[in-house]
Amino acid sequence: MNAKSVTIHPEEIQVDFIRASGPGGQNVNKVATAVQLRFNVFNSQSLKPEVRQRLLRIAGKRVNAEGDLIIEARRFRQQQRNREDAVQRLLLLVEKASRPPKVRLKSHPTISSKIKRLNNKKKHAAIKKLRGQVSMEE
Repeated sequence: MNAKSVTIHPEEIQVDFIRASGPGGQNVNKVATAVQLRFNVFNSQSLKPEVRQRLLRIAGKRVNAEGDLIIEARRFRQQQRNREDAVQRLLLLVEKASRPPKVRLKSHPTISSKIKRLNNKKKHAAIKKLRGQVSMEE
């Protein structure tokens, strides 16, 4: 299985079929159509260390203490379509993690924006100065 720059070996993925809630009528109680995909992020030989760290951060609560990334797919009524959906979602996560984050470049305010900010501060200070206590002599 490929995600543009990363290849995941099929033996690293464990797929279990479970009973699903949702569409299917009485069939839902008899047939295990939902898919629970498990991919161990900690022990994966397919991932580089930096991709592994980003994947753990992106996956969040979907990763358990043992390092298993758990994806449940129950959108469709067919087992095969749910399996394909779960694998596709895994590949999207790995692809997202394989792209390094953009480096933020510091920006600087323009001279005109600095002048405008200072002028607004002076106007606001003048307004607040007028709010002072009034003496009896005035």
